[in-house]
Amino acid sequence: MTKHILITAAAAALAVGLSLSTTTAFVTNAGNGNAALSSALFSFTTDTAESSDAIIFSSPLANSSLDMPPYSKWEWNTHHNAESQLNKDSSSKTTHSINYLSVGDTTKPALLLVHGFGASSYHFRYNIPELAKDYHVYAIDLLGFGWSDKPIMDYDASVWRDQVIEFIDQVIFKEKGDDNRSIAIAGNSLGGYTAMYAASDSRIKEYVRGCILLNAAGRFRPEEGEETPAEPNPIVKSISSAIQRLVIACSFVITKQPARIEQILKSVYPSDSSNVNSELVESIRAPALDPNAAEVFYRVITKNGSGPMAYVDDIIKELECPVLLAWGEKDPWIRPAAADKMQRLHAEFHGENVGGENGSKWMKRVSIDAGHCPHDEAPEAVNKAILRFAAEVF
Repeated sequence: MTKHILITAAAAALAVGLSLSTTTAFVTNAGNGNAALSSALFSFTTDTAESSDAIIFSSPLANSSLDMPPYSKWEWNTHHNAESQLNKDSSSKTTHSINYLSVGDTTKPALLLVHGFGASSYHFRYNIPELAKDYHVYAIDLLGFGWSDKPIMDYDASVWRDQVIEFIDQVIFKEKGDDNRSIAIAGNSLGGYTAMYAASDSRIKEYVRGCILLNAAGRFRPEEGEETPAEPNPIVKSISSAIQRLVIACSFVITKQPARIEQILKSVYPSDSSNVNSELVESIRAPALDPNAAEVFYRVITKNGSGPMAYVDDIIKELECPVLLAWGEKDPWIRPAAADKMQRLHAEFHGENVGGENGSKWMKRVSIDAGHCPHDEAPEAVNKAILRFAAEVF
């Protein structure tokens, strides 16, 4: 049976010697099971009852030595909220405050960056200034992460897909006007999955000029004969849920210290950990001080399989734009085999079309000497790959 890489904070269970085998979050069945460390680095950083109402949440940009602009806010009015989920009524709307950055010449083509699980737009700190020299760069904090709102609701892939699509429509295209509706979307890990999921959607796919996947997460369609976990009975399911909640809560307490965050970060920056600095650690720790953060992390970890989940296979089939795989080949969580499979699937669905000789549906791969976060571990190499790709597709 193919082993799974759990692209979730189920790794929290490993910290206290347990396994959350029933977690049904983002997985890719193309790698080594030892990679179940997953997105621990982004989920281990939540304070619990000691958090107070008086906490002031400050951005790492405030103390950063980087030339970064202030954040902006977008008020997202959406049916993605607890009431509509409970009543199964999409007419119920709620407004969520979404954090984002906008950098560069507004007359230039738009490039949207989407961070990974538990991170924020700050994770593109070494990419935004360079990319903004040639493009109008946006970076968004996904709902539940960074300095965006963290509502208590169920989270699934459709939430972030719709957030990205509506941000593009309501913010980017509104600023660009009807005559400049073109965009490229890039994302790391969960953000990579979100980027391709949004890029394949009929609401915006005609405007998407390119999709850039930085070690994208995602679940592939089970292969013929592959076993799939059976649904547990209600009693087992309730017990499992209680154990998961306890384990995750304990792991938050155990591993919330900056030194532990730094340790885990360095494990996924295998080639060069010099960019694992205090600012990066703080960008992960600070948002987790929000009183809702622990519950949001728990719901993301354990319940994102409850909503619509598109397989990577199906998304790649629907993509109509060029795709760049800028892949950290030393990723201990999402192995290069995942990128290999994406390339095979793309060739199967769209034919061999290296370089775009036979239309816009092409995929190229650039190998990066880095781990799970190539854009931050090896920013010069990733920026170069993105700029070359963008010059081809715009």
